Amino acid sequence: MPGGEFTSRSVRSKVTSTDVDTDRRIASGAPLRAWQRRALTKYLTANPTDYLAVATPGAGKTTFGLRVAAELLADRSIERITVVAPTEHLKHQWAASAARNGIALDPNFSNSTGSTSSDFDGVVLTYAQVAAHPFRHRVRTEQYRTLVILDEIHHGGDAKSWGDGIREAFGDATRRLALTGTPFRSDDSPIPFVTYEPEPGGGQRSRADSSYGYSEALRDGVVRPVVFLAYSGEASWRTSAGEEFTARLGEPLSAEQTARAWRTALDPHGDWIYAVFTAAHRRLIRLRESGVPDAGGLVIATDQQNARDYADLLHSITGTKPTVVLSDDPKSSARIEEFSNSTDEWMVAVRMVSEGVDVPRLSVGVYATNASTPLYFAQAIGRFVRSRRPGETASVFLPSVPVLLQLASELEAERDHVLGKPHRESDGLDDALVTDANKRKDEPGEEEKSFQSLHADAELDQVIYDGSSFGTTTLVGSDEESDYLGLPGLLDADQVRTLLQQRQAQQVTNRSTSRVREADQASAAPNAAERGTGENLMALRKELNTLVALHNQRTGKPHSAVHSELRTRLGGPPTAMATADQLKERISALRTWR
Repeated sequence: MPGGEFTSRSVRSKVTSTDVDTDRRIASGAPLRAWQRRALTKYLTANPTDYLAVATPGAGKTTFGLRVAAELLADRSIERITVVAPTEHLKHQWAASAARNGIALDPNFSNSTGSTSSDFDGVVLTYAQVAAHPFRHRVRTEQYRTLVILDEIHHGGDAKSWGDGIREAFGDATRRLALTGTPFRSDDSPIPFVTYEPEPGGGQRSRADSSYGYSEALRDGVVRPVVFLAYSGEASWRTSAGEEFTARLGEPLSAEQTARAWRTALDPHGDWIYAVFTAAHRRLIRLRESGVPDAGGLVIATDQQNARDYADLLHSITGTKPTVVLSDDPKSSARIEEFSNSTDEWMVAVRMVSEGVDVPRLSVGVYATNASTPLYFAQAIGRFVRSRRPGETASVFLPSVPVLLQLASELEAERDHVLGKPHRESDGLDDALVTDANKRKDEPGEEEKSFQSLHADAELDQVIYDGSSFGTTTLVGSDEESDYLGLPGLLDADQVRTLLQQRQAQQVTNRSTSRVREADQASAAPNAAERGTGENLMALRKELNTLVALHNQRTGKPHSAVHSELRTRLGGPPTAMATADQLKERISALRTWR
């Protein structure tokens, strides 16, 4: 646990009266980060009933919460602790962190028994557990002077029963400490025990008692710099009416076209995701070779079937089976813990499982989900920002979709929860219910029945860092892509920006030189310019995809199956990574197929 260790019992013996100077009380414990010290000083000075601490993921909210609990136990302001967390995995994570710091919390407390051993300082619950029997928890809370720590308090607005449940259960608590790294929601559901203040225009904005954003944490070296690598490419799909469409990720499209191009790119059996997984693994290997030997990767999938298919694909690319974490697997917490303590390369998780993943060695991510809300995106990226030592960076690969590009460029923006007005315009891509991602789906929905992914190519579109975009579109497998994938493993924030600027400048210079050379060659031998140019590769890919579509119409074979059969017979990589000669060979072969 960052910040060192402290024990509630040893602190109790040292600090037992309210007249002890606040600074001495803070100094008597384990070292704290600057933001934790400021927040603790403010808390102990004010002694509030309610306190909202907002800190970016990876900054040490758990450490802060446990330190507050230790101080209040020490001066006998409270007698018991109740921690409320979003998931079962986080319950055990809280209990383990508390145990390392001398506070005994029971993560196995059951609503049916309603009690725990007196050896425990308190219990850890889920929001759903509280909502199921709020009166029972109210009785427990009223029996003792209780501190309630509400972890990721924004979940208190996820459903009316959750918000009502924690209000009823903890409305009379002696103290309430609310913690969150994402203090905003995409709806108007008020977050319990959070103060809202009027603002111009008629809305109400949440007010934090202490706040520590990503930009501050990055400056202090508390979190890692995050580099986003956005991949575009042409995607093709067919509707239930038999109409085929082709669109390019990243270009202005309707909401429906964007959603379908996006889903086509994420098809586990397509070339786009194969190329992106290959690039992400190359980045992971580079990190391991250049200073981060235990660097781990996480793929965030949309649903359980995709997660299994992605795991198979990663196995074929890396030669090693990744860890798979599914929401309905009772062993999911154990799998996460095992992966965290290992040096294994990859883990695949289904959407919201990612919020419960606390694996500090995660350094590479693939955002392979169609979730698009700011809340979910922030939670997902929070899995990669935890800093263990100076210089570690994080790399996240994602589709070049406008809503994701905007969220990536606004990573450092600080948000509050605003009631009474929308946080952003609806684009048809929001999660209807984030928790729906964890449900097992055995039958295709209406959208799946009316839509068929055909094919998608991948290209590195741009690199986003600190709100700025670097690079220009480059082919998968090119030297230019390798330059970005090969950034050193240990860099501080300024070094990341400097190297990206250098890579971009070199890319522009190389392309200018190449154009001059091609023009000279074209004047001497017009056909020479055709070989190996990006324009020629694009034309060859388009010709190949057209022939694949015609073959599909004749035989009924899926596009992906035709591409796979071509690779099996002729060898070579997916279309997006194939050379001009390989593409010509496939085109010639396909013309002979019947």
